[in-house]
Amino acid sequence: MSETKIIDACNTFCPGPLMELITYMKQANVGDTLELLSTDHGSANDVPEWVNKVGHEMISAEKVGDIWHLKVRKVK
Repeated sequence: MSETKIIDACNTFCPGPLMELITYMKQANVGDTLELLSTDHGSANDVPEWVNKVGHEMISAEKVGDIWHLKVRKVK
């Protein structure tokens, strides 16, 4: 059964949010969804680039107020 994990990286700056995501991704199971919360504007570009590079699935990227909600599914 897959899980959705929330990673609160608000008020951290590049490369902090991406490094948090990578750390949690290593611990996640295939099929799990990770939702990164970030106030760093660079995350909106950095996370999709990393996801495409390593071969996971970018589910969504949405800005709500000042916070980016970036959802990624681990596929391998």
